[in-house]
Amino acid sequence: MPADLPPLNLLPDPLPYESRLESRAPEQVDLVVIHCTELPDLKTAREFGESVLYQESGTGNSGHFYVDRDGSVHQYIQPRYVAHHTRGYNPRSIGIELVNTGRYPNWLDSRHQAMDEPYTALQITALIRLLQELSAQYPRLQFIAGHEDLDTTRVPASDDPSLEVARKRDPGPQFPWGDVLAAIRLVRLQAAP
Repeated sequence: MPADLPPLNLLPDPLPYESRLESRAPEQVDLVVIHCTELPDLKTAREFGESVLYQESGTGNSGHFYVDRDGSVHQYIQPRYVAHHTRGYNPRSIGIELVNTGRYPNWLDSRHQAMDEPYTALQITALIRLLQELSAQYPRLQFIAGHEDLDTTRVPASDDPSLEVARKRDPGPQFPWGDVLAAIRLVRLQAAP
């Protein structure tokens, strides 16, 4: 990765329910969780993010930031709000979603667990730039993890319930952990067994 990264192309685009999410102090944030959308494009990810899944609060599941294949960074939720993106870690974390097909559309089919789409160089450069900016803004931010590091649940496969598959595999085997970790000051966190 080049030492001088281009400026971050941040596009604020708040979800309709953003203000209904729980707010938090910056000191609560010590973790960034990297996801991939496991959807075909940003438009589909946005539609999913806008879906209200929790009737009581009128909110849904979403990361804070979405990094598209062209390197653009879309902020769906301000980090001052707790987003629903990783079970058990939301109050302390910022969720970053990378647009990538992952296992789409057969997420839990045992015959379709490969995650073959590589992340683009523009995506990874934008991600690193975003992580560097977040590190400067959140002094207690010290950890980074993949969704697969923190949610290791196995579930019955959709094609054969006698088989189990990982509930979450993102960001997956194509994610360049070495390059990203070499360019930031955050330490990779793994869930306790």
